[in-house]
Amino acid sequence: MVSGGRMVLTILGRQSDDPCSKECCYVWDLLAASLNEMVVEGLIEEEKMDSFNIPQYTPSPKEVSNEVEKEGLFMIDCLEVSEVNWDASTDDNVNLSETDEQEGYNMGKCMRAVAEPLVLSHFGESIIEEVFERYTNNIKVSMSKEKTKLVNVNVSMTRKG
Repeated sequence: MVSGGRMVLTILGRQSDDPCSKECCYVWDLLAASLNEMVVEGLIEEEKMDSFNIPQYTPSPKEVSNEVEKEGLFMIDCLEVSEVNWDASTDDNVNLSETDEQEGYNMGKCMRAVAEPLVLSHFGESIIEEVFERYTNNIKVSMSKEKTKLVNVNVSMTRKG
């Protein structure tokens, strides 16, 4: 990137300084619950579950700022946090009675796109449909009980000279 060039990043993150806060882990906890249900039912071996890991980290704005400053190549122009509802059907301008069937479906599809390759390579193809059917259902249940959001850390930077 040339001197003076600009870059904007949007990173799935968290507002809290606590790396174990619910805001960054809850969506993955629901996947773990789905997999654990299948372990209890004997559909997945417990050893397989115990060795499964999703390598992800959701940084706070402070951590993003510290890393950019430590690298030293960029100057931060703007750093802010935004929240996004788990599902478009929870937006205030949508009539929920028309979208009740879709509740959780969009988030389930989004998370499947992210997690399916990892689940597939670790557990095999035979359980994929069942895992994500349960996962989407767990998302729907969660969304019916509370307003759930993802947190994005947005940073705009300029390359130093």
